Amino acid sequence: MGASAVYPGSFDPPTLGHVSLVERGLAIFDKLIVAVATNPEKGCLFTADERVELLSESLLDRFPRSRIEIDRFEGLTIDYARRKGAAAVLRGLRATSDFEFEFRLAMMNRHLDKGIHSVFLMADSQWFFISSSTVKEAASLGADISDLVPGPVAARLKAKYPAIGRGAPGPR
Repeated sequence: MGASAVYPGSFDPPTLGHVSLVERGLAIFDKLIVAVATNPEKGCLFTADERVELLSESLLDRFPRSRIEIDRFEGLTIDYARRKGAAAVLRGLRATSDFEFEFRLAMMNRHLDKGIHSVFLMADSQWFFISSSTVKEAASLGADISDLVPGPVAARLKAKYPAIGRGAPGPR
C-alpha cells in the first residue's frame, strides 16, 4: 500500500464539505484515515461513537472500503498519525482565520515529527461557507440543512432538532 494520510476532526456533525475533502484526499493518497478526535472538555452534540457511526454511514458506501478507515483517537494528532504509519495529516481550509490556526498546528506537528507532512486543501467553493457549528446552529433554529450534510446526518439532526424544516421557532 502507498502513502496514507490522517484526516482528523471533531466531525460534529459531518458535513458535505467533509465528504468533499475525503473525495479530494483520496485523489492524492492511497488511503485516508478519517479520525474523530475525542476531547471530553469540548461540548459535542454527538458522542464520539455517534460521530464514527455517522461518518461510516456517510462515507463507506461512497468510497472503496480498502481506501478509507473511520477511527477515533485521543491525544495529539501527530502521535496518532505516527501510530497509524501515516505520511501526512490532511486538513481543509475555508478562510484566512483557518489558515492562521492550521499553520500554527502544522508547525508544531512538524516540530514534533519532521517525517509526517501537513497537507492543506481549500474547501470547494460550494462548501466554503459551512462548518459543523453553523450547521448545528441552523438546525437548532429549525432550518432545513439537508442539502449541507449527508442523508444519515440530516436524519440524526432532525431527531435532535424536530423543528428542522419548519423555520425558526416562534416566541413561546
